[in-house]
Amino acid sequence: MKVDCHCHILPGLDDGAQTLEDSVFLAGKLVEWGYRRAICTSHRTFLYQNTPDTVTAACNKLRSELERRGIELDLVPSMEYRLIPATWPAVKEGGWLLPWEGNHILIELPIHDPAQIGDIVPLAEMRWLIERGYQPVLAHPERYLYLPMEEYQTFKAAGVQFQRNLGALEGMYGEAVSVRAEALDAEGMYEWVGSDLHKKKYADFFDEHVFKNPL
Repeated sequence: MKVDCHCHILPGLDDGAQTLEDSVFLAGKLVEWGYRRAICTSHRTFLYQNTPDTVTAACNKLRSELERRGIELDLVPSMEYRLIPATWPAVKEGGWLLPWEGNHILIELPIHDPAQIGDIVPLAEMRWLIERGYQPVLAHPERYLYLPMEEYQTFKAAGVQFQRNLGALEGMYGEAVSVRAEALDAEGMYEWVGSDLHKKKYADFFDEHVFKNPL
């Protein structure tokens, strides 16, 4: 089964799909591209204070609508957790981990400003997850251009898996990200590829540059 392990297609939870119609459109595109399961990883950040309850409710709403329309896409509720002081401690204290594929937890770092990490030590938090039986998956590591290559190796040695964003190699996020993605790919660092699908403009890019011959 072709699985998209990272997407933002649930309606109204973050900067992804805003309406149910948006969600149906994006889900339909995933099916068009050959996906049969979507891990719905809504953001958990200081802007989007999602919990397992809000994500599960939105997932159930979209699932019912897809079934009504005959769109066959298995939806799995989860979250993309940002390792920053404004969000991560509350997740740990609240027990708000919502794993996919058994024990996988999608983790992200700040994209542009590493100072947002504050006093959180990402490697320590990854180890905290592993000690409790979870498999941390670092979302789009190619986008953290402030990280030295040695730090990626440290994460891998600790047992962290990496997820590349669909379109990263094709220039969706700019040349510097493409170069970083190529370097990580050449080292065999990626275990997963996720669409990180948010909205129609993402779908348009994938149609033009990635899925020229959809299933």
